Amino acid sequence: MEDTVITYRKGTNKGKTMEDTVLDIRKPAVAGSFYPGNSVELIKELAGMFSEVEKVSLPDRPLALVAPHAGYPYSGRIAAKAFKLLEGEQYDTVVVISPSHTVFFKGCSVYTGGGYQTPIAVAETDHVLAKAISSISPLVYASSMGHATGRSRGEHALEVQLPFLQVVLGKFKLVAIVMGDQEEDSIRALGEVLASTLKGTNSLIVASTDLSHFHNEKKARKLDHAVQTAIEGFDAEALIETLSTGRGEACGGGPVAATMLAARRLGGSGVKFLDYNTSGATTGDFSEVVGYLSAAIVSGKKTAEARQKKERAALVGMPVAKAEEKLLSEDDRAQLHRIAREAIEARLKDQAYAPPESESLNIQCGVFVTLKIDGELRGCIGLIKAREPLARAVAEMAVAAAFDDPRFPPLTTDEYERLEYEISVLSPLKRVKDFSDIKIGRDGLMVKLDMNSGLLLPQVASEYDWTVKEFLEQTCLKAGLPRESYKDRFAEIYRFAAQVF
Repeated sequence: MEDTVITYRKGTNKGKTMEDTVLDIRKPAVAGSFYPGNSVELIKELAGMFSEVEKVSLPDRPLALVAPHAGYPYSGRIAAKAFKLLEGEQYDTVVVISPSHTVFFKGCSVYTGGGYQTPIAVAETDHVLAKAISSISPLVYASSMGHATGRSRGEHALEVQLPFLQVVLGKFKLVAIVMGDQEEDSIRALGEVLASTLKGTNSLIVASTDLSHFHNEKKARKLDHAVQTAIEGFDAEALIETLSTGRGEACGGGPVAATMLAARRLGGSGVKFLDYNTSGATTGDFSEVVGYLSAAIVSGKKTAEARQKKERAALVGMPVAKAEEKLLSEDDRAQLHRIAREAIEARLKDQAYAPPESESLNIQCGVFVTLKIDGELRGCIGLIKAREPLARAVAEMAVAAAFDDPRFPPLTTDEYERLEYEISVLSPLKRVKDFSDIKIGRDGLMVKLDMNSGLLLPQVASEYDWTVKEFLEQTCLKAGLPRESYKDRFAEIYRFAAQVF
């Protein structure tokens, strides 16, 4: 296949003649391997991934995204969780930053060719912005280094992000940057350049990275959690230190750190973690895995609509069962919190633990224990139906949430002091016969179909301000079912109330 070229017309002053400028288009290097090489198949696959992930509510539009760059079967859905945030948004330019896997060079290479081609279309280069970015620092320069496809496999880490952007955004211009090294001087130079050149523009930054490579699942999650913690903390310095000391790994750690440095100066207010998993979830082989994460850096400009939505969620948000349905006194609730803390502390010290006897807590109820750190989920495990006295169930579920939730690594001693506890005591399940019986803020839902089942607590729907339809769809997705499976005549739908404290 020959290189494609695109012709631009460049004008001169005072009515002089026009001249044609012919610029190379960077052709796809991994179409047909990392993602479908046929445009119809590619768009269909992307649409399917977008339909299967939820759009997370943010206080304002994304300023930057962090997304993985493996083949779509491995990391596509985690990436889709980030790019879905762009639905309904419009950006003039997207700056995509990737590491170089195929060639080493010093600094950061800014592509000045005509654009990047994918099976969908050509993402045309924003030449004005690319020139500005490449003219400030000697470590950030115009070059095709790291961008060419070459005789062997070309660089994939930037290319795989573009079809997501093309489907969700439609029209935009591209600034493609490949980091040849990830030394601290290159990271800081790129962060400073982006902060100065993107100020006042309608631009999005996308940092392309995978996490640890080829460790067993347990070690990978430990390494990846260190990186995730730095990213969630919006702390570029902590990320640089984590990577330099080997406490965490990320092949695109440089692009992420540079993006965080730039985003903070551009008004970023914080990071929203979106999703994490390893390649083991796809391959079933947990002996040597690769970690994947997605996150968003949010602009600090809160819209009035976003503030109102957050206020509504706070008011409805953490519902408690109706007064006549309350099972537990204030003293009982305080004792259950103590039991949860003591059970986790005992596990950290490798000690046996038995909760104190209490007649009022000898009841049997379904219960979930949710753990958070700085308001972000750190683990959640529960029992739908009672199988033992409530005090013992809380102790057991607290330990399970801290150490056995497969979405997170086991809790550390340092994290223990920062834990926030939320206990949800469930009422018996009631079969839903009419969807109008479901009340947001009062009911949790469970959906069962065939061998699949999923449950969401009442407060989840309130926190996200879902409608009943959205709540049903999200519960289906939690069960690993298509979002409209609740309409299946064989689907069983149950509601329940919860006392949340």
